[in-house]
Amino acid sequence: MDQLSETLPSILKHFGLKSVIGMAIGAGAYILAKFALDYPAMVEGLVLININPCAEGWMDWAAHKISGWTHAMPDMIISHLFGKEEIQQNHDLIGRYRHHIVNDMNQFNLQLFVKSYNSRRDLEIERPVPGGHITSLCPALLVVGDSSPAVDVVVECNTKLDPTKTTLLKVMPSASMTRLVRSRTASGSSVTSFDGNRSRSHTNEGNRSRSHTNEGRARAHTSDNQRTRSHTDNMDSSVDQAPKSTEVSC
Repeated sequence: MDQLSETLPSILKHFGLKSVIGMAIGAGAYILAKFALDYPAMVEGLVLININPCAEGWMDWAAHKISGWTHAMPDMIISHLFGKEEIQQNHDLIGRYRHHIVNDMNQFNLQLFVKSYNSRRDLEIERPVPGGHITSLCPALLVVGDSSPAVDVVVECNTKLDPTKTTLLKVMPSASMTRLVRSRTASGSSVTSFDGNRSRSHTNEGNRSRSHTNEGRARAHTSDNQRTRSHTDNMDSSVDQAPKSTEVSC
């Protein structure tokens, strides 16, 4: 990791660049942060995604050793890139990444790179205090997913940086909005179904009232024609004056 950060000044000189704004993820974020600490005049700002500024502890070392015995290299890399929930649910995405790692990368160089990253040292980053040695980064944006395996170390890294020059951005999963839309859609369907049942009940009541009206008219017509016309006129006027109900769903 140190050698990779040491090569960046010569690369910038080759392209005629005096300073840059860097953006990287994972191991690349560590390399850019190391470069910014060693050459602060050449870095104007950083966007660091899933950065882990800490050296690998004994527990992490043992876990990687065990996973190296039981898991292939692609699985180890995927576990660094994605959380457990993403690995278990998004099989298409994980399959594409695994295919890319196996078929598009030099496996020997990949193993050396992973070994180098697991052997990294602590970045000497401390929140500045009056009278103390300044070991802070340039203006930086730290980005991490809410379900990322690196969320804890990124939050810890943010506590070590100058709060006036550092911003932490935690990205929430977009599926939560999808669930919200689905819940609203389901509630709307239930309201529509309920209104449909009520409209059908009103229709049934209307049919029954019309049948009673017809029976009353028939009996009145049998007894007396004049009474039939009078009764019919009264019924028609009452029907016209009856209020009409309207169902509105919101």
